[in-house]
Amino acid sequence: MGHVESGSGSTARRRDAAVWAAVRQGIVTADRPVAGLLDVPGIRAAAAALHRAFAQVSAPGTDVLHAFAVKAAPLVPVLRLLAEEGLGAEVASPGELALARAAGVPPARTVLDSPAKTPAELREALALGVAVNADSREELTRLDALLPDSDTASLPPLGLRVNPQVGGGSISALSTATPTSKFGVPLRDEGAREWLVRAYAERPWLTRIHAHVGSQGCPLELMAAGIRAVYELAEEVNEHVGARRVRSVDIGGGLPVNFASDDVTPTHATYARLLAEAVPGLFDGRYGLVTEFGRSLLAKSGMVLARVEYAKSAGGRRIAVTHAGAQVAVRTVFAPEAWPLRVAVYDAWGRPKEGAPESQDVAGPCCFAGDLIATGRSLPRLEAGDHVALLDTGAYYFSNHFAYNTLPRPGVYGYAEHQRTEGAETAPSVRFVPVRPPQSLDELVAESGGAHAVGLTALR
Repeated sequence: MGHVESGSGSTARRRDAAVWAAVRQGIVTADRPVAGLLDVPGIRAAAAALHRAFAQVSAPGTDVLHAFAVKAAPLVPVLRLLAEEGLGAEVASPGELALARAAGVPPARTVLDSPAKTPAELREALALGVAVNADSREELTRLDALLPDSDTASLPPLGLRVNPQVGGGSISALSTATPTSKFGVPLRDEGAREWLVRAYAERPWLTRIHAHVGSQGCPLELMAAGIRAVYELAEEVNEHVGARRVRSVDIGGGLPVNFASDDVTPTHATYARLLAEAVPGLFDGRYGLVTEFGRSLLAKSGMVLARVEYAKSAGGRRIAVTHAGAQVAVRTVFAPEAWPLRVAVYDAWGRPKEGAPESQDVAGPCCFAGDLIATGRSLPRLEAGDHVALLDTGAYYFSNHFAYNTLPRPGVYGYAEHQRTEGAETAPSVRFVPVRPPQSLDELVAESGGAHAVGLTALR
């Protein structure tokens, strides 16, 4: 088994096989020195585990929609794969909605969330039959103006996002239930609870309530407390109306990911059991459920594989200069304490690299000093032509591209093992399929206004 920080078992074996095959098959070469790789069986297994987790705690017949957060991996083939595995799509922009539609996700299995929906976006969602969670009082007023006076029974599910204001986690930028969060209607502000109850009572078409308590860095207990607060509001609304006005609860996503090892922890099953203990009424069949998980479904099934272009020393420190830096790992480079990544190392042929560990920096190609994936990591000595794999990067690392230095977006490929016959024996082989082609230099020029090169010179 090759060297990897806290990696072991079958996950590491599949990863090693994929890296070896990617180098052998030319997915990563001297001319194409970086690529994203997605473990397709791993994604399928994560989707199946999510379905099982909530089925085990829900009453028979409970309507559950697991809507994948498209922002985590805005790639049409990924959305199509997840749709095949029974997931819908949670979208937060016209672009994400277009991707979901291109992937064949039905409007009835799509949820639109965004704090800044335009009238055109709202009209499109209503016309298509896409569920909408309004983010503010003002947006609810906008919906009032857009909805017909009658025939509300034909509308898609419409809800309000509520901020339960239960607090934040260790990453402030990803904590969405703080007292001053930009998201949702703040539940604990003066007069807000009464306004919310009245808003539902006055609108027969307002049938869903939504909360997204946090993301990476938020403890499960905090998330469960937020969902319980919103569930209790739904119960209060229904009691006030005297009927089941709120019929479904969208609990968002936000399950954190373990970036320290190959272990999947916490699991969706752990979170579902905790929710069932904290909010048992949510699972007794009276409410439909919607989830919006993203990172926790894909992170473990992805890696960024890159060649080492140079190996050097400075001030007694070894530095491996690679082709994976801020352009593919912007969060890790700019907030390394919050987003540390494990690094697996391979030789020039894609084989796991052995050897005595040395303290080294792993640097990227961007032209600024802070473009570092890892500093002072204990790894076998890296040399020019070797490879590094940034692990647990299946979510967000293929969507948060940083265009500094006009570096092209790398290609992304899905892979799976299959059995290949060699003489009288069968041996595992790895097959790759394209998910997103590498961005060409011509595409970069076009994106940077190449067709308008002389435009500014005409102005005086």
